[in-house]
Amino acid sequence: MKYLKFYLLRSFCAAIILLLSMHELKAQAFQLQTQYVRLSINAQGYITSIKEKKTGKEYAPKGLSSALVSLYKDKKYILPSKALFNSAKKEIVLTYPNGSVAKVKVDQRQQYLRLQLQSLTPRNGVDNIVWGPYKTNISKTIGDIISVVRSDDFAIGMLGLNDNTTSGPPTDGDMTGMYYYIHSPDPKKYPLPPHLKEGQTFTIGGDGNNDVAFYSNPEEYFRMCYGNGASLEPAFGTSICMHSRDRKMEQMIRFPVLPDNLDGKANSARYQLVLPTDADFMGSAIAFYGCPDSQGLKAIETITLNEGLPHIKSEGKWIKDPSSYRPDVAWWGVHDSLASYCKQLGLKAVQDEGWGEYYPNPSNRWGMKKISFSGGQAMSIPEFGNLMQKNGIRYGLHTLCEFLQPNKNSDVSPVPSDSLAIMMRTSITKNLSSTDTIITVADTSYFNEFGGWEGNHTNVLKIGKELIEYNGITKTKPYTFLHVKRGFHGTKQGAYATGTTIVKLQPNCYHGFAPDMNLQEVYADYYGKWLTEGGMDYIDFDGLESCMYQGHGQYSFKRFFRKLFDRYKQNGGEYLKVMGSSLYEGNWHYMSVVNVGGGDHMFSPVLNKWGIEGKDMRYVFESNYMPATFGIQSYSGDWSMYDAENLQAKSLGWNATYMLGLSQQTVENSAEKSAIFKAFRTWENARALQVFSPSQKEKLKDLNYKFHLEQNGESSFTLFPVKENRSRNIEYSTLAQVVELQNEFETQPLEFSIRIQAAKDALADGIRIKWGAEELTINKKMSTGQFIMYKNSALFIADKNRNKLEEISSPNKLWIKKGKSTIEVQALNAANDKVKLELVVPVIGSGEKLKPSI
Repeated sequence: MKYLKFYLLRSFCAAIILLLSMHELKAQAFQLQTQYVRLSINAQGYITSIKEKKTGKEYAPKGLSSALVSLYKDKKYILPSKALFNSAKKEIVLTYPNGSVAKVKVDQRQQYLRLQLQSLTPRNGVDNIVWGPYKTNISKTIGDIISVVRSDDFAIGMLGLNDNTTSGPPTDGDMTGMYYYIHSPDPKKYPLPPHLKEGQTFTIGGDGNNDVAFYSNPEEYFRMCYGNGASLEPAFGTSICMHSRDRKMEQMIRFPVLPDNLDGKANSARYQLVLPTDADFMGSAIAFYGCPDSQGLKAIETITLNEGLPHIKSEGKWIKDPSSYRPDVAWWGVHDSLASYCKQLGLKAVQDEGWGEYYPNPSNRWGMKKISFSGGQAMSIPEFGNLMQKNGIRYGLHTLCEFLQPNKNSDVSPVPSDSLAIMMRTSITKNLSSTDTIITVADTSYFNEFGGWEGNHTNVLKIGKELIEYNGITKTKPYTFLHVKRGFHGTKQGAYATGTTIVKLQPNCYHGFAPDMNLQEVYADYYGKWLTEGGMDYIDFDGLESCMYQGHGQYSFKRFFRKLFDRYKQNGGEYLKVMGSSLYEGNWHYMSVVNVGGGDHMFSPVLNKWGIEGKDMRYVFESNYMPATFGIQSYSGDWSMYDAENLQAKSLGWNATYMLGLSQQTVENSAEKSAIFKAFRTWENARALQVFSPSQKEKLKDLNYKFHLEQNGESSFTLFPVKENRSRNIEYSTLAQVVELQNEFETQPLEFSIRIQAAKDALADGIRIKWGAEELTINKKMSTGQFIMYKNSALFIADKNRNKLEEISSPNKLWIKKGKSTIEVQALNAANDKVKLELVVPVIGSGEKLKPSI
C-alpha cells in the first residue's frame, strides 16, 4: 500500500507538471520588459505595443503590429503565424506558414532585451532572418545607420550582437542607396512647402563625380539617407530593422549602392556574383532597448560592455562619449614645427595629409617616402612616428583603405592574386593560345555591363595569372569578347584549355581593384602590423567603400575592422584612432571621428554658416550618436582671432569635431598667429574642463554670434558674445556707400577692417571713410586681398595675411555707441567696377563667468 500511495503521488505530481508545462507553451499573448519599456506580443508573434512604463505612453503605431522575427526567402518575407512563450526556459517558439519553427532565447535585462535565434528547423530554403521591421510612431530624429529613432523624450533602438547581424532589411549587397528624402524634424520651425511631402525622395545633386556634388539642397527638411537601419514611414512614423544572412550561399545581386546617378545614368546598378563566406544566421542576436532619449547613448554603452562588443577607449573615455571629442590636425609641408604647434594649441592627434594618399603594398610598405624638414634632412616614417609618440601626439597617414592599384600593389601586377574580388564568372569554350585575341565563353553573364557600379568603365578579365582588358561582348553565340587587350598591366600572357574559368574583376573608382573577403583580412592584418611598426596610432581610411566591393555589406566592414584591431593589439598597440570617408553600421563601433570634406562646404567660421554638406552630415551623424563634423578647416592667414575662436565655439556648441589644417608656411605668415594660438588653447582648456553647460552650448550654436573666451585662472573663464556687422560686395564708387551698423551692446572702442576684393589686375586707388564727424583718408593703391584696418586706435594697411604694411595717421580714439549708426565708404580718386569692398565691424558684449562642471 505504501508503494501504491507513492506511485499515485508521483503520477499526480507528474500530471501537474505536465499541465503546467502545457499551460506555459500554450499560444497566447505575453509581455517582455526592461527598466523603461514594456513590449506586448500577441499569440501570432507580433509586437502590438511598445509602451513607456513610467508614463504609459504608447510608441507602437495605433492599429499596426510588427513581426518579432521574420523569415526571408527569394526576396519575400515569411511572417510568423503562432508564438509560444516558455517563461521557464526563457524561450519563444515561433511557427511559420512554410513549416519552419524558430526558437528564440529571451533575456530580459534592466536596460535591454537580449534576443537570440537558437534554431530554425527545417530551414526550407530560408536565406535570411529579419528582426522586425519594428514599427514606431517616433520620427523626429532617425538614426538610419545604427537602427535607432528618437523624439525629444524617448529613444527606441537595436544593436546587432554578432558580426553577421547587420542593419536594415536584406537587400542586394546588404547596403542602401544614397539619396535625399523629405523629412522635417520640426514642422513648425521648418514647414514643408506645398510642392513637397514627407518621405518624398530625390537623387543626389550634381554628377556625383566628387564629394561636394553629392550635396545640393540647403533646406533643413532635405535629409541625406546614409543607411536603412531605420526608415521614415510617413503613414505612421518609422521602422527599425536588422537582419542576418546565410552567407554560405552564392548570390547574384544587382548592386546600386551609393549615389544613384553616377555615370550620367538614372541607375548605376551593376550585376555582381557574390561569393560565399563562412557566416550563417544561426545564433543571430540583437539587443532591443527603449529609454529616455537622454539615456540612449548610455544604454548603448551598457549593451556594448555587457555583450563584448568593441568598446574602444581613449584617455579613459569611450570614444562615443561627447566629452572625448577633440579637434585634430591635418598637416601639410615640412615638419619642423608640427610638434611645437600641437603643444601650443593643445591638440594631440595629427593626420599627415601632405604625405599623399597611401596605397597598401606589402612589397613596398613605406613607398620610399620620407618625412621632410626645411633644412633638407629627412626621417623615415617609423622614426617620425616614434618621435610623435614620445611627444604625446597621435600620428597617422591618409590611406586608400583596400584600393589595390596596378603598379602600386603587388597583388595586382605583375602577378595578380587569385583573391581579387570579382563581378562575373564563366568559362572559355575553346583553347586559348598566348597570342589569341578571340576569346569565346559559355555565356554572357552580364559581361556586357561597363565597369562596376561606380561607372568608371574599367573592364578587366582575369584568367589564370593574366589580366585582359575588353570592351563589350557579342549578344549571340559564340559569345565573344570585344576589343581585347592581352597581358594587361604587365601580366604575362598564357595559354588556357577549353573549360578554364575566366572572371571579370570588380573595379574600384580609381580604375584599380579590390580584395575578396579572404584577401581583405590579409590587408586588415597588414595594416595592424604596418601601423604599429610605423609608430602610428591614427589612420584615415579614405575609400572605405572598398569594404563594399565584395557584396557582403556591413558584415564585410565588421570582418575588416575586427581583424585590424585584433592585429593592432597583438602587435602591442593600445588605442587606434580611426577616421574614414564615411560612417556605416559595420564600422560604427570602431570609428572615433569622420572628419570628411572641408572648408565652406562643411562650415564657414568666417561667415558663420553651415555648408550644405556640413548640414547633411550633421543630421546623419548626430542622429547616429557620432559627432557632427566641420571636416578639414584650413588655417587661413586672413583669419581674425574671432574667426578662429568661432570655429572652436561652434564645435563645442554642436559637439562637432574637425581637423585644423596647418602648414608651417601659412601659420608663420599670419599676423594673428600669436593671438589665435593663445585663444585656441584657451578654448581647448575650457573643453577639457567641460565648463559649458547645455544651455551655454545652445548659445554657442547661434549663427548670429561669434564668441571670445578669456581664461582668468586655472579653471576660471569668461565668455563674451561677439556680433559682427559684415557687409560684402560694397561698390567701389566715388559716391559714398552708406553702411548701417548695429551695436546691441554698450559703447566701446571702434574696430573695423575693409578688405579689397578685386579682379586680378585691378587696384583700389585710395579710400575715404567717414565715421560721424571724423574722416579717415587712405591715399594709397591697394590690390586684392589687402586690408585697411582700424584696431587699438591705430589705422593701417595690411597684406592679405593681416600683416601691417604701413600705418596711416588717424584722429583720436574712435568709439561706437550702443544702437544704430552708419559708416560711409567711397573711392578716393576714381571708381572701379572691378573692385568690391568687404567691411567688418565687430562689437563685443559683457562677459559671463564659466566654471568646470566636473
